[in-house]
Amino acid sequence: MEEKIIILDFGSQTTQLIGRRIRELNVYCEIVPYNKFPHGDGSVKGVILSGSPFSVYDQEAFKVDLGDIRGKLPILGICYGAQFIAYTNGGKVEPAGSREYGRANLGRFEHDNPLLKGVRGHSQVWMSHGDTITAIPDNFRIIASTDEVAIAAYQVEGEQMWGVQFHPEVFHSVDGTLMLKNFVVDICGCHQTWSSASFVDTTVAELKEQIGNDRVILGLSGGVDSSVAAVLLNRAIGKNLTCIFVDHGLLRKNEFHNVMHDYECLGLNVIGVDASEKFFKDLEGVSDPEQKRKIIGRDFVEVFNAEARKITDARWLAQGTIYPDRIESLNITGKVIKSHHNVGGLPKEMNLQLCEPLKWLFKDEVRRVGRELGIPEHLIGRHPFPGPGLAVRILGDITPEKVRILQDADDIFIQGLRDWKVKDADGREVSLYDQVWQAGVILLPVRSVGVMGDERTYERAVALRAVTSTDAMTADWARLPYDFLAKVSNDIINKVKGVNRVAYDISSKPPSTIEWE
Repeated sequence: MEEKIIILDFGSQTTQLIGRRIRELNVYCEIVPYNKFPHGDGSVKGVILSGSPFSVYDQEAFKVDLGDIRGKLPILGICYGAQFIAYTNGGKVEPAGSREYGRANLGRFEHDNPLLKGVRGHSQVWMSHGDTITAIPDNFRIIASTDEVAIAAYQVEGEQMWGVQFHPEVFHSVDGTLMLKNFVVDICGCHQTWSSASFVDTTVAELKEQIGNDRVILGLSGGVDSSVAAVLLNRAIGKNLTCIFVDHGLLRKNEFHNVMHDYECLGLNVIGVDASEKFFKDLEGVSDPEQKRKIIGRDFVEVFNAEARKITDARWLAQGTIYPDRIESLNITGKVIKSHHNVGGLPKEMNLQLCEPLKWLFKDEVRRVGRELGIPEHLIGRHPFPGPGLAVRILGDITPEKVRILQDADDIFIQGLRDWKVKDADGREVSLYDQVWQAGVILLPVRSVGVMGDERTYERAVALRAVTSTDAMTADWARLPYDFLAKVSNDIINKVKGVNRVAYDISSKPPSTIEWE
């Protein structure tokens, strides 16, 4: 049984970063809602309480009884988690005089405390809270302070329970990963054996046990996630997997044909369905982004279900859902951020059980698993592409002509990124495509004036979007070379009929998202 750390999610925006840092230590972890601790799971080695948007004294604040965990497993509270532990044991948590946000230094701390072992003097940490612990219970001991925060960290006397008011998971906490390692490896006793290879072995075994001899249907999108899920399932159940690839007419240029060829080379059993006519008809006149997503999701289910019914003995539906999909669709507060096409359960009429072998992985982890499975690099290295396809890159209503314009412009941009070579930090020649996390073209709902030849034009404008990221939770705009941008702009305007203006999006996430809709 794979040993694990459980992270109780109280709604912090950085909860997933805690998970990432622990995974980077080659220790498996799972993030679960604050009130869903897996009691009875003997593989759990320790527990981390995340931050939260609430104050511990708010009426609506998330609260949990730690009585069944305390004394049995090591516990680390981070920010709200630390305040919650102190507050519920008789300490005081009050609004800070001013919001404590940004860099601070640990001026005083117990160098020999197990949590702080190896931390350097005046180590920088990242604060982000509006409340502060002003008093701790008698059996709590302060183990770290900053100039502004007297109780930056504490330990409960005689117990393996700690709290820190800063965020060790954030990059700006210089020794933060070391602190997490001290907790996860030294205190909890995890063995750092989790890896892509161990994930494949464990997951294949679990899939065999979960599915048995049942038949599974998987909806392929052509992207990294569903491709890795398909190959992983194929390794586990072989011929009992049938994949369905639906072309909604909103894929990139020539993508349906190219992807079908790739899947055949991987030995997957794939049924390709061209349903573009239906999708275009149902999307006609629809401009609202959320409605477009809902229509595409509904139509996909209808088309997929029609094909699935032909496989009469299917019992499971597999999806390439990964962790950021789930986080961005519904956070712990219950607020929908945006709808993902592969999140939210199954229609009752499909009468299938859901299988999501990648649901706890981040994108970079999915790629590592794909390489472990031997999937060709041109598939593993593909940029993320939204499930609704170009529909969320066409602002406004969808028409075949708009899709044609966007496909042509996008093809020039993406191929240009592949062809343009630069030197990486190690002096190796790489393509711009490989240095960018995600890129695409947005068709704007405006027309602009231009001049071509001796004639005045009034045609469409497009925006180029390229970002760098590690997990899609945050992203920065890519600093592409000016010469490259000039060439791509000229090529699009000269070769794509209907476009006479090209812009470049230089916004980051947050506050913007990667996609425009």
